[in-house]
Amino acid sequence: MSYERYSMLQVGIRDRIATLTLNRPQVKNAVNPELHDELSRIFSDIDRDPDVDVVVLTGAGGAFSAGGDLDWLQSLQGDPVATARSIQNDRRIQNSLLDMEKPIIAKVVGPAVGLGCSLALFCDFVYATPESRFADPHVAVGLVAGDGGAVIWPQLIGYARARRYLLTGDPIFAPEAAQIGLITECVAADSIDETVEAMARRLAAGATHAVKWTKASINAGLKATANAVIDKAAGLENLTMLMQDHGLALAAMRKRERPVFVGR
Repeated sequence: MSYERYSMLQVGIRDRIATLTLNRPQVKNAVNPELHDELSRIFSDIDRDPDVDVVVLTGAGGAFSAGGDLDWLQSLQGDPVATARSIQNDRRIQNSLLDMEKPIIAKVVGPAVGLGCSLALFCDFVYATPESRFADPHVAVGLVAGDGGAVIWPQLIGYARARRYLLTGDPIFAPEAAQIGLITECVAADSIDETVEAMARRLAAGATHAVKWTKASINAGLKATANAVIDKAAGLENLTMLMQDHGLALAAMRKRERPVFVGR
């Protein structure tokens, strides 16, 4: 399978392991419209690739992903057609990750924020360096956590802890994230490549169909829960993207100030 049509994502394949790299390092791999669109297609494409058994997802340039690109978010403000298109892609991304049968490993160095956080947490294994932080700060910018956070955080760490982070937007660093089960393991920076490579090779050397279909069986229950959440969360996020509070938050971010919300 050819991946030449992807420009924001790099795909390298070796020994039946695909390394998928978010490639906007100049902005900490923040998600712009092009990257967002590519993310809505790539997981289905890789799952169909006969030359790939395992996937490693990572980010270029010392960051996993800083979340939504501010310029893009501001361009969406007040445009119901554009926001609806964005939300549709969010739903595709979540569903394609849940439907993906091949195991996927997130290698997180640096921030994994917003959609970047959801991308990591939807993976089957998440390895992160100690300084890496995970955050879903949608509420901090006046939005509903509709691109995956409302689905995956409660399933990983329980509803009480998920509320603690989703209703505040506070970050959690890798050591604590590993301790409470949000991620698989916190790994020293000088050994994370080796750790991820070892797990990828172990999975690739396993009984391919047994591994894939065990994952599919695990995800069957998660998908049932996700189906009850994704459409509601996405629809409500779309509403909040059109509200004044979101616009105020984006303007405050430009000025590096704390937003003052008005409840509209």
